[in-house]
Amino acid sequence: MSLKDQLKDQQKLAMLAKDKQRLGAIRLLMAEIKQREVDTRVELNDQDILAVVTKMVKQRRDSISQFEAAGRQDLADKESAEIDVLQEFLPQQLTAAEIAALIEQAIAESGAAVMADMGKVMAVLKPKIQGRADVGAVSAQVKTRLA
Repeated sequence: MSLKDQLKDQQKLAMLAKDKQRLGAIRLLMAEIKQREVDTRVELNDQDILAVVTKMVKQRRDSISQFEAAGRQDLADKESAEIDVLQEFLPQQLTAAEIAALIEQAIAESGAAVMADMGKVMAVLKPKIQGRADVGAVSAQVKTRLA
């Protein structure tokens, strides 16, 4: 079953359960997916949908920090609830040891030795960690490893 089909099923279940908060988060995700499909004129596959979910989670985390800085805990709680729903559609997160092993494997695979080769390493790594780890944090780890 594709990720898009799972989303549609979860949307129906949320409607039946009258879970407005969950339904709202799923509808936002479905709208973002539809918008991306209209913009690119291509139906998104599971990998592309994972990228959309990851981006939406990151946006929500940024919003939470801004809301908390402004003293709007009610809005921060709403964003946090949306993150909880969105994360259900992401694969199991990688552990630090798994990330380190993937970095070493990518460095060996790309033949990287210096900082200038970081792009090659990230090109190998990104498909493997998409939706399973924060790409920015992994990028920092690669940078320290190659430095």
